[in-house]
Amino acid sequence: MRRTWLIFAQAVTVALAVLFVVATLKPDWLQRSPMRTLQEAYLPPAMAPVATQPAAGQPGPAMGFSVAAKRAAPAVVSVTASKAPARNPQADDPWFRFFFGDRAQQQQRQSPQVGLGSGVIVSPEGYLLTNNHVVAGASDIEVQLTDGRQARAELVGTDPETDVAVLKIELDKLPVISFGNVEVLQVGDAVLAIGNPFNVGQTVTAGIVSALGRSQLGINIFENFIQTDAAINPGNSGGALVDGAGNLVGINTAIYSRSGGSLGIGFAIPASTARQVMESLIKDGRVARGWIGVQTRDLTPEFIEAFKLPISEGVLISGVLVNAPAANAGIKPGDVVTQVAGTTVRTQAQLLNAVAALTPNAPAVISVQRADKALELRVQVAQRPRPQLE
Repeated sequence: MRRTWLIFAQAVTVALAVLFVVATLKPDWLQRSPMRTLQEAYLPPAMAPVATQPAAGQPGPAMGFSVAAKRAAPAVVSVTASKAPARNPQADDPWFRFFFGDRAQQQQRQSPQVGLGSGVIVSPEGYLLTNNHVVAGASDIEVQLTDGRQARAELVGTDPETDVAVLKIELDKLPVISFGNVEVLQVGDAVLAIGNPFNVGQTVTAGIVSALGRSQLGINIFENFIQTDAAINPGNSGGALVDGAGNLVGINTAIYSRSGGSLGIGFAIPASTARQVMESLIKDGRVARGWIGVQTRDLTPEFIEAFKLPISEGVLISGVLVNAPAANAGIKPGDVVTQVAGTTVRTQAQLLNAVAALTPNAPAVISVQRADKALELRVQVAQRPRPQLE
Protein backbone atom coordinates (compact mmCIF):
# COMPACT_ATOMS: atom_id res chain seq x y z
CA MET A 1 0.00 0.00 0.00
CA ARG A 2 2.84 2.35 0.95
CA ARG A 3 4.60 1.58 -2.31
CA THR A 4 1.41 2.42 -4.29
CA TRP A 5 1.12 5.84 -2.70
CA LEU A 6 4.79 6.48 -3.40
CA ILE A 7 4.31 5.68 -7.09
CA PHE A 8 1.18 7.93 -7.23
CA ALA A 9 3.05 10.85 -5.60
CA GLN A 10 5.95 10.50 -8.03
CA ALA A 11 3.57 10.40 -11.03
CA VAL A 12 1.77 13.58 -9.88
CA THR A 13 5.08 15.34 -9.33
CA VAL A 14 6.28 14.45 -12.83
CA ALA A 15 2.96 15.55 -14.39
CA LEU A 16 3.09 18.92 -12.65
CA ALA A 17 6.66 19.41 -13.75
CA VAL A 18 5.76 18.65 -17.38
CA LEU A 19 2.77 21.03 -17.16
CA PHE A 20 5.03 23.79 -15.78
CA VAL A 21 7.55 23.34 -18.58
CA VAL A 22 4.85 23.36 -21.30
CA ALA A 23 3.13 26.44 -19.79
CA THR A 24 6.48 28.23 -19.74
CA LEU A 25 7.84 27.27 -23.15
CA LYS A 26 4.69 26.51 -25.23
CA PRO A 27 1.69 28.32 -23.64
CA ASP A 28 -0.29 28.24 -26.91
CA TRP A 29 -0.59 24.46 -26.51
CA LEU A 30 -2.83 24.99 -23.49
CA GLN A 31 -5.24 27.60 -25.01
CA ARG A 32 -8.86 26.49 -25.27
CA SER A 33 -11.19 27.26 -28.17
CA PRO A 34 -13.46 30.22 -27.29
CA MET A 35 -16.89 29.32 -25.96
CA ARG A 36 -19.92 30.25 -27.94
CA THR A 37 -22.01 33.13 -26.67
CA LEU A 38 -25.45 32.48 -25.28
CA GLN A 39 -26.98 33.85 -28.48
CA GLU A 40 -24.94 31.42 -30.63
CA ALA A 41 -25.67 28.50 -28.33
CA TYR A 42 -29.40 28.85 -27.92
CA LEU A 43 -30.82 30.78 -30.88
CA PRO A 44 -31.98 28.68 -33.86
CA PRO A 45 -29.98 29.21 -37.08
CA ALA A 46 -32.62 31.45 -38.67
CA MET A 47 -32.70 33.71 -35.61
CA ALA A 48 -29.00 33.66 -34.65
CA PRO A 49 -27.10 36.94 -34.85
CA VAL A 50 -24.85 37.30 -37.87
CA ALA A 51 -21.09 37.66 -37.46
CA THR A 52 -19.80 40.34 -39.78
CA GLN A 53 -16.27 40.26 -41.12
CA PRO A 54 -14.40 43.50 -40.34
CA ALA A 55 -12.42 45.40 -42.93
CA ALA A 56 -8.65 45.63 -42.74
CA GLY A 57 -7.53 47.61 -39.73
CA GLN A 58 -10.94 47.44 -38.07
CA PRO A 59 -11.83 45.83 -34.69
CA GLY A 60 -12.83 42.19 -34.45
CA PRO A 61 -16.16 40.70 -35.63
CA ALA A 62 -19.39 41.99 -34.05
CA MET A 63 -22.58 40.07 -33.31
CA GLY A 64 -25.94 41.51 -34.34
CA PHE A 65 -28.90 41.44 -36.69
CA SER A 66 -27.39 43.66 -39.37
CA VAL A 67 -28.31 41.32 -42.24
CA ALA A 68 -31.98 41.22 -41.18
CA ALA A 69 -32.04 45.00 -40.76
CA LYS A 70 -30.42 45.61 -44.15
CA ARG A 71 -32.91 43.28 -45.79
CA ALA A 72 -36.04 44.78 -44.25
CA ALA A 73 -35.22 48.47 -43.66
CA PRO A 74 -35.39 49.70 -47.30
CA ALA A 75 -39.05 48.61 -47.51
CA VAL A 76 -40.04 50.62 -44.40
CA VAL A 77 -41.10 54.18 -45.24
CA SER A 78 -42.02 57.35 -43.40
CA VAL A 79 -45.66 58.45 -43.79
CA THR A 80 -46.78 62.07 -43.43
CA ALA A 81 -50.55 62.56 -43.34
CA SER A 82 -51.92 66.10 -43.61
CA LYS A 83 -55.41 67.00 -42.50
CA ALA A 84 -57.04 70.30 -43.37
CA PRO A 85 -57.98 72.32 -40.25
CA ALA A 86 -61.61 72.47 -39.27
CA ARG A 87 -63.26 75.51 -40.85
CA ASN A 88 -65.85 77.62 -39.05
CA PRO A 89 -68.97 77.63 -41.26
CA GLN A 90 -69.63 81.24 -40.23
CA ALA A 91 -66.18 82.45 -41.28
CA ASP A 92 -67.57 83.84 -44.58
CA ASP A 93 -70.53 85.57 -42.93
CA PRO A 94 -70.01 89.37 -43.33
CA TRP A 95 -71.51 90.09 -39.90
CA PHE A 96 -69.30 87.44 -38.27
CA ARG A 97 -66.23 88.92 -39.96
CA PHE A 98 -67.34 92.41 -38.91
CA PHE A 99 -67.42 91.43 -35.24
CA PHE A 100 -64.68 88.73 -35.32
CA GLY A 101 -62.64 89.81 -38.33
CA ASP A 102 -59.19 88.94 -37.00
CA ARG A 103 -60.33 85.61 -35.59
CA ALA A 104 -62.06 84.66 -38.85
CA GLN A 105 -58.95 85.45 -40.88
CA GLN A 106 -56.74 83.51 -38.45
CA GLN A 107 -58.94 80.45 -38.82
CA GLN A 108 -58.61 80.64 -42.59
CA ARG A 109 -54.81 80.91 -42.32
CA GLN A 110 -54.39 77.97 -39.93
CA SER A 111 -51.83 75.41 -41.02
CA PRO A 112 -53.03 71.88 -41.77
CA GLN A 113 -52.67 69.27 -39.05
CA VAL A 114 -49.79 66.90 -39.76
CA GLY A 115 -49.47 63.35 -38.49
CA LEU A 116 -46.35 61.22 -38.72
CA GLY A 117 -46.11 57.46 -38.92
CA SER A 118 -44.53 54.62 -40.81
CA GLY A 119 -45.50 52.15 -43.51
CA VAL A 120 -44.23 48.96 -45.17
CA ILE A 121 -43.95 48.28 -48.92
CA VAL A 122 -45.28 44.76 -49.48
CA SER A 123 -45.61 44.47 -53.26
CA PRO A 124 -43.70 45.59 -56.38
CA GLU A 125 -46.91 47.29 -57.58
CA GLY A 126 -46.48 49.85 -54.80
CA TYR A 127 -48.97 48.68 -52.17
CA LEU A 128 -48.12 49.67 -48.59
CA LEU A 129 -49.44 48.56 -45.22
CA THR A 130 -49.84 51.03 -42.36
CA ASN A 131 -52.24 51.78 -39.51
CA ASN A 132 -55.66 53.29 -40.03
CA HIS A 133 -55.07 55.77 -37.22
CA VAL A 134 -51.99 57.10 -39.06
CA VAL A 135 -53.98 58.21 -42.12
CA ALA A 136 -57.53 58.57 -40.74
CA GLY A 137 -59.15 61.76 -42.04
CA ALA A 138 -56.07 62.77 -44.04
CA SER A 139 -56.55 64.89 -47.16
CA ASP A 140 -52.98 64.42 -48.36
CA ILE A 141 -50.54 61.57 -47.72
CA GLU A 142 -46.84 61.71 -48.52
CA VAL A 143 -44.42 58.78 -48.38
CA GLN A 144 -40.63 59.04 -48.12
CA LEU A 145 -38.35 56.10 -48.84
CA THR A 146 -34.98 55.47 -47.26
CA ASP A 147 -33.27 56.23 -50.59
CA GLY A 148 -34.64 59.78 -50.45
CA ARG A 149 -37.44 59.41 -52.98
CA GLN A 150 -40.84 60.90 -52.13
CA ALA A 151 -44.27 60.21 -53.57
CA ARG A 152 -47.88 61.10 -52.93
CA ALA A 153 -49.82 58.04 -51.77
CA GLU A 154 -53.32 57.00 -52.78
CA LEU A 155 -55.53 55.65 -50.01
CA VAL A 156 -56.76 52.27 -51.30
CA GLY A 157 -58.88 51.47 -48.26
CA THR A 158 -59.05 51.24 -44.49
CA ASP A 159 -60.34 48.79 -41.92
CA PRO A 160 -60.83 50.61 -38.59
CA GLU A 161 -61.82 47.41 -36.80
CA THR A 162 -58.30 45.99 -37.21
CA ASP A 163 -56.59 49.41 -37.56
CA VAL A 164 -55.14 48.48 -40.96
CA ALA A 165 -54.89 50.81 -43.95
CA VAL A 166 -53.59 50.17 -47.46
CA LEU A 167 -51.79 52.83 -49.53
CA LYS A 168 -50.42 52.80 -53.09
CA ILE A 169 -47.55 54.75 -54.59
CA GLU A 170 -46.36 54.99 -58.19
CA LEU A 171 -42.57 54.54 -58.22
CA ASP A 172 -40.20 52.20 -60.06
CA LYS A 173 -37.83 49.63 -58.57
CA LEU A 174 -39.43 49.59 -55.14
CA PRO A 175 -37.84 47.62 -52.31
CA VAL A 176 -40.29 44.98 -51.09
CA ILE A 177 -40.36 43.11 -47.79
CA SER A 178 -41.17 39.39 -47.64
CA PHE A 179 -44.00 38.07 -45.46
CA GLY A 180 -42.92 35.76 -42.66
CA ASN A 181 -44.78 32.75 -41.28
CA VAL A 182 -46.58 34.05 -38.21
CA GLU A 183 -47.86 30.56 -37.36
CA VAL A 184 -44.38 29.40 -36.34
CA LEU A 185 -43.63 32.51 -34.26
CA GLN A 186 -43.06 31.66 -30.60
CA VAL A 187 -42.65 33.53 -27.35
CA GLY A 188 -38.96 34.26 -26.95
CA ASP A 189 -38.18 34.61 -30.66
CA ALA A 190 -36.02 37.61 -31.53
CA VAL A 191 -37.70 40.44 -33.48
CA LEU A 192 -36.78 43.89 -34.80
CA ALA A 193 -39.07 46.94 -34.86
CA ILE A 194 -38.35 49.34 -37.73
CA GLY A 195 -39.97 52.75 -38.11
CA ASN A 196 -39.60 56.50 -37.72
CA PRO A 197 -40.10 57.27 -34.01
CA PHE A 198 -40.48 60.93 -33.05
CA ASN A 199 -39.59 61.81 -36.67
CA VAL A 200 -35.88 61.41 -35.93
CA GLY A 201 -35.35 59.17 -38.95
CA GLN A 202 -35.53 55.45 -39.53
CA THR A 203 -34.65 53.52 -36.38
CA VAL A 204 -34.19 49.81 -35.70
CA THR A 205 -34.78 48.38 -32.22
CA ALA A 206 -34.43 44.77 -31.10
CA GLY A 207 -36.29 42.60 -28.61
CA ILE A 208 -38.20 39.37 -28.32
CA VAL A 209 -41.78 38.21 -28.68
CA SER A 210 -43.20 38.66 -25.19
CA ALA A 211 -46.64 37.13 -25.79
CA LEU A 212 -48.98 36.03 -28.57
CA GLY A 213 -52.72 36.40 -29.07
CA ARG A 214 -53.17 39.45 -26.84
CA SER A 215 -56.80 40.61 -26.87
CA GLN A 216 -59.35 42.54 -24.82
CA LEU A 217 -57.04 45.55 -24.69
CA GLY A 218 -59.67 47.99 -25.94
CA ILE A 219 -57.49 49.09 -28.88
CA ASN A 220 -59.39 47.51 -31.79
CA ILE A 221 -62.59 45.55 -32.29
CA PHE A 222 -60.70 42.52 -33.57
CA GLU A 223 -57.56 41.97 -31.51
CA ASN A 224 -54.94 39.25 -31.82
CA PHE A 225 -51.78 41.19 -31.07
CA ILE A 226 -48.15 40.13 -30.98
CA GLN A 227 -46.62 41.63 -27.84
CA THR A 228 -42.95 42.61 -27.93
CA ASP A 229 -40.42 44.42 -25.77
CA ALA A 230 -38.65 45.90 -28.81
CA ALA A 231 -38.84 49.66 -28.27
CA ILE A 232 -41.87 51.14 -30.09
CA ASN A 233 -42.54 54.87 -29.76
CA PRO A 234 -44.86 57.45 -31.36
CA GLY A 235 -44.07 57.49 -35.07
CA ASN A 236 -43.41 53.74 -35.16
CA SER A 237 -47.10 53.13 -35.87
CA GLY A 238 -47.50 51.33 -39.19
CA GLY A 239 -43.87 50.23 -39.22
CA ALA A 240 -42.51 46.71 -39.54
CA LEU A 241 -41.98 44.04 -36.93
CA VAL A 242 -39.60 41.53 -38.53
CA ASP A 243 -38.05 38.25 -37.52
CA GLY A 244 -34.34 37.49 -37.35
CA ALA A 245 -34.28 36.77 -41.08
CA GLY A 246 -35.82 40.13 -41.99
CA ASN A 247 -39.30 38.81 -42.85
CA LEU A 248 -42.43 40.77 -41.93
CA VAL A 249 -44.33 39.24 -39.01
CA GLY A 250 -46.33 42.25 -37.76
CA ILE A 251 -47.38 45.87 -38.20
CA ASN A 252 -46.45 47.92 -35.14
CA THR A 253 -49.61 49.52 -33.79
CA ALA A 254 -49.67 50.55 -30.13
CA ILE A 255 -47.71 50.78 -26.91
CA TYR A 256 -48.58 50.58 -23.25
CA SER A 257 -47.23 53.77 -21.73
CA ARG A 258 -48.01 56.28 -19.00
CA SER A 259 -45.50 58.82 -20.27
CA GLY A 260 -45.82 58.54 -24.06
CA GLY A 261 -42.51 56.69 -24.33
CA SER A 262 -41.71 53.01 -24.58
CA LEU A 263 -42.04 50.93 -21.40
CA GLY A 264 -41.16 47.66 -23.09
CA ILE A 265 -44.74 46.63 -23.92
CA GLY A 266 -45.65 47.12 -27.56
CA PHE A 267 -48.30 45.52 -29.75
CA ALA A 268 -48.25 44.58 -33.42
CA ILE A 269 -50.96 43.30 -35.76
CA PRO A 270 -49.95 39.86 -37.10
CA ALA A 271 -48.78 40.07 -40.71
CA SER A 272 -51.22 37.30 -41.66
CA THR A 273 -54.17 39.43 -40.49
CA ALA A 274 -52.83 42.54 -42.22
CA ARG A 275 -52.33 40.59 -45.45
CA GLN A 276 -55.90 39.23 -45.44
CA VAL A 277 -57.29 42.72 -44.85
CA MET A 278 -55.11 44.16 -47.61
CA GLU A 279 -56.22 41.57 -50.14
CA SER A 280 -59.89 42.23 -49.33
CA LEU A 281 -59.47 46.00 -49.57
CA ILE A 282 -57.67 45.76 -52.92
CA LYS A 283 -60.22 43.33 -54.35
CA ASP A 284 -63.52 44.55 -52.91
CA GLY A 285 -62.76 47.90 -51.27
CA ARG A 286 -63.92 46.57 -47.91
CA VAL A 287 -63.48 43.59 -45.60
CA ALA A 288 -66.40 41.15 -45.70
CA ARG A 289 -67.32 39.96 -42.21
CA GLY A 290 -70.32 38.09 -40.90
CA TRP A 291 -72.84 39.65 -38.49
CA ILE A 292 -75.88 38.28 -36.67
CA GLY A 293 -76.84 41.20 -34.40
CA VAL A 294 -76.47 40.08 -30.79
CA GLN A 295 -75.15 41.52 -27.55
CA THR A 296 -73.14 39.16 -25.38
CA ARG A 297 -71.79 38.61 -21.90
CA ASP A 298 -69.46 36.07 -20.36
CA LEU A 299 -71.16 33.04 -18.87
CA THR A 300 -70.86 33.18 -15.07
CA PRO A 301 -71.16 30.33 -12.51
CA GLU A 302 -74.03 32.25 -10.88
CA PHE A 303 -76.05 32.20 -14.12
CA ILE A 304 -75.30 28.50 -14.64
CA GLU A 305 -76.51 27.70 -11.13
CA ALA A 306 -79.58 29.95 -11.28
CA PHE A 307 -80.85 28.43 -14.54
CA LYS A 308 -79.52 24.93 -13.80
CA LEU A 309 -77.70 24.71 -17.13
CA PRO A 310 -76.12 21.35 -18.01
CA ILE A 311 -73.11 23.13 -19.55
CA SER A 312 -70.25 25.12 -18.06
CA GLU A 313 -68.82 26.87 -21.15
CA GLY A 314 -70.30 29.20 -23.75
CA VAL A 315 -71.26 32.82 -24.36
CA LEU A 316 -74.43 34.31 -22.90
CA ILE A 317 -76.74 36.27 -25.22
CA SER A 318 -77.85 39.37 -23.30
CA GLY A 319 -79.67 41.10 -26.15
CA VAL A 320 -80.86 40.57 -29.71
CA LEU A 321 -81.40 43.38 -32.21
CA VAL A 322 -84.84 43.59 -33.79
CA ASN A 323 -85.02 42.13 -37.32
CA ALA A 324 -81.36 41.09 -37.12
CA PRO A 325 -80.36 37.64 -38.44
CA ALA A 326 -80.21 36.21 -34.91
CA ALA A 327 -83.74 37.42 -34.11
CA ASN A 328 -85.09 36.03 -37.37
CA ALA A 329 -83.49 32.67 -36.58
CA GLY A 330 -85.13 32.48 -33.14
CA ILE A 331 -82.15 33.27 -30.90
CA LYS A 332 -83.35 34.86 -27.66
CA PRO A 333 -81.79 36.68 -24.68
CA GLY A 334 -80.73 34.08 -22.12
CA ASP A 335 -79.55 31.60 -24.74
CA VAL A 336 -75.97 30.39 -24.42
CA VAL A 337 -74.04 30.00 -27.69
CA THR A 338 -71.75 26.97 -27.60
CA GLN A 339 -70.76 26.62 -31.27
CA VAL A 340 -70.73 28.74 -34.43
CA ALA A 341 -70.63 26.70 -37.65
CA GLY A 342 -68.96 23.86 -35.76
CA THR A 343 -66.42 26.08 -33.99
CA THR A 344 -66.58 25.93 -30.18
CA VAL A 345 -66.77 29.34 -28.49
CA ARG A 346 -66.03 30.00 -24.83
CA THR A 347 -65.44 33.77 -24.70
CA GLN A 348 -66.98 36.88 -26.23
CA ALA A 349 -63.85 37.42 -28.33
CA GLN A 350 -64.07 33.89 -29.73
CA LEU A 351 -67.74 34.38 -30.61
CA LEU A 352 -67.02 37.71 -32.30
CA ASN A 353 -64.20 36.23 -34.38
CA ALA A 354 -66.17 33.10 -35.27
CA VAL A 355 -69.18 35.12 -36.49
CA ALA A 356 -66.93 37.55 -38.37
CA ALA A 357 -65.35 34.61 -40.20
CA LEU A 358 -68.76 33.55 -41.58
CA THR A 359 -69.60 34.36 -45.19
CA PRO A 360 -72.16 37.18 -45.47
CA ASN A 361 -75.47 36.38 -47.18
CA ALA A 362 -74.99 32.68 -46.50
CA PRO A 363 -76.60 30.34 -43.96
CA ALA A 364 -74.78 29.05 -40.88
CA VAL A 365 -75.72 26.76 -38.01
CA ILE A 366 -75.36 28.17 -34.48
CA SER A 367 -75.66 25.81 -31.50
CA VAL A 368 -77.28 27.24 -28.36
CA GLN A 369 -78.28 25.97 -24.95
CA ARG A 370 -81.72 27.19 -23.83
CA ALA A 371 -82.37 26.07 -20.25
CA ASP A 372 -82.18 22.25 -20.45
CA LYS A 373 -82.54 22.08 -24.26
CA ALA A 374 -79.70 22.03 -26.80
CA LEU A 375 -80.79 23.66 -30.07
CA GLU A 376 -79.25 24.10 -33.51
CA LEU A 377 -80.55 27.21 -35.23
CA ARG A 378 -80.03 28.09 -38.88
CA VAL A 379 -79.04 31.75 -39.28
CA GLN A 380 -78.88 33.74 -42.51
CA VAL A 381 -75.66 35.69 -41.89
CA ALA A 382 -75.56 39.39 -42.85
CA GLN A 383 -72.71 41.74 -43.74
CA ARG A 384 -71.19 43.38 -40.69
CA PRO A 385 -72.00 47.13 -40.77
CA ARG A 386 -69.07 49.51 -41.11
CA PRO A 387 -68.30 51.31 -37.85
CA GLN A 388 -69.43 54.91 -37.71
CA LEU A 389 -66.60 57.43 -37.64
CA GLU A 390 -66.49 59.58 -34.55
